[in-house]
Amino acid sequence: MAAGARLSGAAGALGDEIVSRFVNLEFGERAGERATEAKAARDEAFYLGEAQAAFMRGGFEAALRAYARVLEFNPQNVAAWSGQVRMLIELGEFQEARLWADKALERFAREPELLAAKGVALARLGELTEAMALSDAAVEERGDTPYVWLARGDVLLARQEKRADYCFTKALAAAPRQWLWAWLASRIHYYYRKFSLALKYIAEALALDAGQSVIWLQMGRCQLALGMAGAAQNSIDQARQLDPRCLEVQTALVELRKHGLLARLRGHLRQWLRH
Repeated sequence: MAAGARLSGAAGALGDEIVSRFVNLEFGERAGERATEAKAARDEAFYLGEAQAAFMRGGFEAALRAYARVLEFNPQNVAAWSGQVRMLIELGEFQEARLWADKALERFAREPELLAAKGVALARLGELTEAMALSDAAVEERGDTPYVWLARGDVLLARQEKRADYCFTKALAAAPRQWLWAWLASRIHYYYRKFSLALKYIAEALALDAGQSVIWLQMGRCQLALGMAGAAQNSIDQARQLDPRCLEVQTALVELRKHGLLARLRGHLRQWLRH
């Protein structure tokens, strides 16, 4: 789906749908009044909270839509601009992330997290020199935040540089009791197929909060990538118990079943070759 569709036309649908439910449930003259009150309560702060909550549930599409609604209320909300770019990166839409980073940087040319996010998008597109320059600029703009350091580590991993480890250590040290950053560090390492390190970071996130479905889900994916199918099954089951409606959990279960089928086929093949 194109970024423009998500960030414009689709952005208005969320609030309108919620309001319509109020209208359908009410009767008489108060129906329209209460619907108007409900819509008024959904302001910039409401949608920013919705975006952040969706992000931490792994609902990147929902977070993208909510950040777009924030900007309808306040086009100068830099956190929403940065959030949009980051969600597009999480969705694997790196070219769109680059375009929206450019739009945001027209307004906030020296914003560290926007510079850092664009650097990640470019690194994943293979434009490593410019990505590094943007990462340097983000740090120079007093960008000493967990995300700026995570993004720098992302760029350095793309460049296959060993000093990436230092950046992830800095990111986690900046927020030592927050599971979010260890989870994101794991996702970055998983993207670059560094599965053992991805497992290490997600174990750190789990030690901070074992009640998050997205942590167990990421744990299961790392374990599966390392051939630990039994452990992966247990982790994904934990994720499903914590969030039974999560579509990503269902996708992971499908991947797990495919892995089991392939393992059985390989076993049968080995037995056939012995005879």
